[in-house]
Amino acid sequence: MSRWLQQLPGFQRSASGLEWVLWRRLPRILGWGTALPVLLAVGAHLSAPSEPSGELARELLLFDYVIAGVVVLHWTLVLTLAIGCAIVMVMKGPAYVADAYHLPDSDTPRPTPEP
Repeated sequence: MSRWLQQLPGFQRSASGLEWVLWRRLPRILGWGTALPVLLAVGAHLSAPSEPSGELARELLLFDYVIAGVVVLHWTLVLTLAIGCAIVMVMKGPAYVADAYHLPDSDTPRPTPEP
């Protein structure tokens, strides 16, 4: 009984590179990239007066929306980077061979029908 996928004999794995360095740093990148904009927003709210005027309240709300957008953009960039690292790690891993699918006319081409 054969296994589902068999490793390709004689295949040499590629050396690990930047993908593993980035993969290990992703949690810190995610944490700092989230914490810094949030701390900036908290600082803006703490430095504002307790009863802000209408214009200042509007600017603080707009700033909150900008900070939320920056955080969500950062999360999507980190997710994209994580997907890229995972793809590179899989591609550098061992090669596998699946069962071959033999075409019925693989040795000789089909005759072309004449009109």
